[in-house]
Amino acid sequence: MAIVIDLPAAKRLAFGVVRGQAAVTLLAALAGWALGGRHVGFSAALGGAIGTVASLAMAAMAFRGKSAASAARLLGTFYAGEILKVVVAIVSFILALKLAAAAPLPMFAGYMATFVVYWIVLARMALPALSAMRRARA
Repeated sequence: MAIVIDLPAAKRLAFGVVRGQAAVTLLAALAGWALGGRHVGFSAALGGAIGTVASLAMAAMAFRGKSAASAARLLGTFYAGEILKVVVAIVSFILALKLAAAAPLPMFAGYMATFVVYWIVLARMALPALSAMRRARA
């Protein structure tokens, strides 16, 4: 059984996640500012930006070519993108804490808010597939 991947749709989805993460970052920064002041809002914005930029780096690396030569090459670009994402996040956290003196709790809360977008998209993709599998078994 061959697995067919619609690369243009996957690319739209990946960059849509990044756009959603950017919007959530703005909301987290505004909530932080309203609840704790300028420094808390700035720290939440930094955390959200770290999650968003890391996802952008991953998506850009994974979809940089026109098309994959093989499934193995496609998988390799996704693994490389995930490694890049982790490296970007770690370096960004260090820089934010050392250079920007970000408050850790709001920064990590902003970062985690970007995961909400990812998990919502993942759930929205998985639920129809699970329903179809259940219908096929019935």
